[in-house]
Amino acid sequence: MFLVTEAGKELPVTSPGHASRGWDDGLTASFLAGDERALAAAYREFATLVHTLALRSLPDRAAADDVTQEVFIRVWRSRATFNPEVARLPAWIVGITRNAIADAQQAWTREARKALAAAGAGMAGETGAGTEAAEMLADRLLLDGELERLGEPQGSIMKLAFYEDLTHEQISRKLGLPLGTVKSHIRRSLTHLRSRLEVDHAAS
Repeated sequence: MFLVTEAGKELPVTSPGHASRGWDDGLTASFLAGDERALAAAYREFATLVHTLALRSLPDRAAADDVTQEVFIRVWRSRATFNPEVARLPAWIVGITRNAIADAQQAWTREARKALAAAGAGMAGETGAGTEAAEMLADRLLLDGELERLGEPQGSIMKLAFYEDLTHEQISRKLGLPLGTVKSHIRRSLTHLRSRLEVDHAAS
């Protein structure tokens, strides 16, 4: 696997799964100084943790792979903002991981919305006689139908995510459900919706 540095250089690193030996804080100064070998060491040490966190929150392994790559790109590009007097490098990387996962979840939600909207527009026909309002209504009805198929509490969780754009934490508080339960339901529901959309597109 390669990480692309800000200079466009491909830096070879070990794939996730490498056994952890514990982070050597002596490498932190080298990392801050822009030593790519320190970045490779950080990847070897923390990629498995990052990948595991991503896999728990995202729909599939491919998405977790993408987030893992994105995390270390962000780590490298934003290294000047890291303050070792405030936190150790591992904690900083975990914080970046959580932000990257949240961004990926939001992107997944947006993509699902677009796909459902596209499917709804296709069902409405291409005669040109329909108005924009009618197409929006068709999109909403299609999405409502797919969400109803999920049952509860999945349907309510996804409606809050789609229609009110609430975060996982906000949904957890609003429905009184554990945060881990909300994340699991969203992950499984997005996978289900994607499968349904693939079937719909194949049949159209």
